[in-house]
Amino acid sequence: MTGLQARLRADLLTARKARDTTATAVLRSTLAAIANAEALPVTETALATDGTASSSTSAQGPIAGAATGVGATEAARRDLSDKDIREIISAEQTERRAAAADMESHGAGEKAEQLRAEAELLGAYL
Repeated sequence: MTGLQARLRADLLTARKARDTTATAVLRSTLAAIANAEALPVTETALATDGTASSSTSAQGPIAGAATGVGATEAARRDLSDKDIREIISAEQTERRAAAADMESHGAGEKAEQLRAEAELLGAYL
């Protein structure tokens, strides 16, 4: 975990304790976006062409093709740098600004202001 990611998590805890629903929602969604970016894509070799599991899983046991043993459910994750995380935060901020402009054009000024406040909050991490 990078320093920026640790700061986001610490700020989430602070926001939750302060019952700041806006900051809590923004930080949770941003941390979820970071977690999604850390996930590695599923490769096509994970399944054989006939739909059965590949040779990395066991054909033995109560469920054919199931992975067994310690760590069988662990999935590899990518290590993101602070730069990568800033790019994700920037994308989240841009998305909120675009949504605010869209809301404003549809007459939902209050929701647009909320989205702008969320984008402003994310700006503190860039």
